[in-house]
Amino acid sequence: MTDLFDEPPADDLDSPAAFEPPRNLEAEQAVLGGMLLAPLGVNDAESVLGQGTAFYWPKHETIYRAVLDLHGKPGSRPDPITVADHLKRSGDLDKVGGRNYLHHCVQTIPTAANTAWYADIVQRLYRLRRLLEIGTEMASAARLAEAEPEAILDKASADLQSLLAEAAGASTEEGLSVAANWPAFVDELNAGHDPDALDSPWKDLNEVVQFKPKELTVVGAATGGGKSLLGMNLAAHIALRRSKPVLFASMEMTSKELIARLTAAEAGVKLDHLIRRRLTDDDWARIAKVSGRLQKADQFILDDTAALTVPKIRARVRWMVSQGTPPGLVVVDYMQLITPESSKGGDASRAQEVAKISRGLKLIADEFTVPVIALAQFNRSSVGRKPLVTDFKDSSQIEQDASVILLLHRELAPDGSDTGPTAGTVDLIIGKNRNGQQGREITLNFQGEFGRLRSVAPPTWTPTNALGGAA
Repeated sequence: MTDLFDEPPADDLDSPAAFEPPRNLEAEQAVLGGMLLAPLGVNDAESVLGQGTAFYWPKHETIYRAVLDLHGKPGSRPDPITVADHLKRSGDLDKVGGRNYLHHCVQTIPTAANTAWYADIVQRLYRLRRLLEIGTEMASAARLAEAEPEAILDKASADLQSLLAEAAGASTEEGLSVAANWPAFVDELNAGHDPDALDSPWKDLNEVVQFKPKELTVVGAATGGGKSLLGMNLAAHIALRRSKPVLFASMEMTSKELIARLTAAEAGVKLDHLIRRRLTDDDWARIAKVSGRLQKADQFILDDTAALTVPKIRARVRWMVSQGTPPGLVVVDYMQLITPESSKGGDASRAQEVAKISRGLKLIADEFTVPVIALAQFNRSSVGRKPLVTDFKDSSQIEQDASVILLLHRELAPDGSDTGPTAGTVDLIIGKNRNGQQGREITLNFQGEFGRLRSVAPPTWTPTNALGGAA
């Protein structure tokens, strides 16, 4: 067996050997030889190498794919003769070295039983090359200084995460079948609930909507419509009552404002008293009842970093993962305030920027297997009527990326005051629900002075778990 840095073929000799990436010519030839010897070799190689992108030499990937093409056809058996004929008809036979090269590959391996071992070598060297590529790309981007440091780091981190996921996926293929997953699914059916799904503080909403990992939920409202209250109430419910780490990323309020709203909602203290620092003895007594719980909320992260971008939010999530506290929920307030990444030429429209932001948040949900709740602003055309899923400001991509869309509607008087027959309430409309009922309208009590929305139905948690005046 040649060294990991063996001499490349003649057409590669112009490149200095010291700068050649890790590869092994004989291991790649042995994989192809094993595949050409017997169907066992084909199956073993494909289980390790998949589509064959791990080969260093392009001609080896061409031969590999030709073998797979023949292996997948009924009544066809790949061997040096049939594969040569297949490559001749596709015009690739001379490019891969002709018939003699196929026979040479067969001679490099004594038995097809060793194919998987050589395939493992090819796959390992491919991952080492990918590490070199990721590092080189990151260094090059830093030298050119055409992107923000956060974007460069995020790209490198995402590439590394993809490489890790690829490695993990290769070792867990046996867990992908229906048979392997069926027992756990039945256990969930018997338990009566999905252990990965999150509930909300609002009983009526829980009857039709759950917040699941890898899903993006968008909550839309006009200015003053209550989307920030809903986002904070939901985050507090998951962090304080379900004891899961939560990230609340806010572009609209500072951490002090967020904590004031959290305290008002949990303690039942008027938000105005907290903002103006004019607390009564009763206020202090209520705050004392919730103080212990809030002092222990070290996994409830409030990020008010200026000019937040999608890469910065992803970096914060990744930091939580690195601390051993991967978030159970991510809330972003609000989507259109996220700073767009600079685009080449600077000619991206606002709709394109928001579409990219929406897609970026969906990818965070996918990458970290976490529910993401994105609050979003309606455009002005929604004023004075019930909102639609098409009312989101700046982009229709939001509607496409979301698994669930919740629309908040308050009927305010022409002067903006909360008066009339529906005063003190807000309608929560389920505009989209990929896995359940949609179109349903739920009425919530709008308690803005306490920074909270309350269900007309009884709360989903018991009084013994409620805090102070929060119920």
